[in-house]
Amino acid sequence: MFEEKTINRVPNKALNQIRSEATKQSTFSMENIPPNVELSTDKVILRPLSIDHLHAFYQAGSYPEIWRWSLPDKCTSIEATKSWIEHSVEMTEKGQHFAFAIFDKETDEFVGSTRFCTMKPEDRNLEIGFTFITPKYQRSYINTHAKYCLLQFAFEKLNVIRVEFKTHEKNDKSRNAIARLGASFEGILRNQRILSDGTFRSTAIFSIINSEWEGVKSELELKMTQGYA
Repeated sequence: MFEEKTINRVPNKALNQIRSEATKQSTFSMENIPPNVELSTDKVILRPLSIDHLHAFYQAGSYPEIWRWSLPDKCTSIEATKSWIEHSVEMTEKGQHFAFAIFDKETDEFVGSTRFCTMKPEDRNLEIGFTFITPKYQRSYINTHAKYCLLQFAFEKLNVIRVEFKTHEKNDKSRNAIARLGASFEGILRNQRILSDGTFRSTAIFSIINSEWEGVKSELELKMTQGYA
């Protein structure tokens, strides 16, 4: 049986303070990320993407197969790459994305890029996306280590409760890579986007939520220790 109880009323001033503190704890902002932040493991370093990376980005991304499922190709020309990086920097400055350049730690070679995007501070959600890794380093330690850095920062520093990953429905390589991270497949968003060539993209969506993070983290750390590729 439902029972109604009378409770003491909280003064408005105290209630507003409680609400304010709760809001601070339950939201996140990309503005909280230092502009010069670096994320790293013993294998990779993630640095904020900048126009200084123009030629390295163009060189690493000058393989059409990289962009097959994520048109338009960002490296059809140095001008196209420059435009993309400038747009990425602008989105970072607006607090809507935070783009990173990925470096192999041993060689300090630029090997790809990734970012936080599709942020929903009110829901403590974000996406990790726009990832590319140059062919030489695909199916290596790079993706696992880079995504570990981003996931750890998202869950432990930004206090998110959900991280999403999206990829083309037909991009089996990307889907397998996301699944290997420990993300759960949630389904297909049908005809979710129209690509630059006019084709319709259906999108496979995956996620990791905060209650799963400690388990996912342990598995990733084990794989990284074992030299998992």
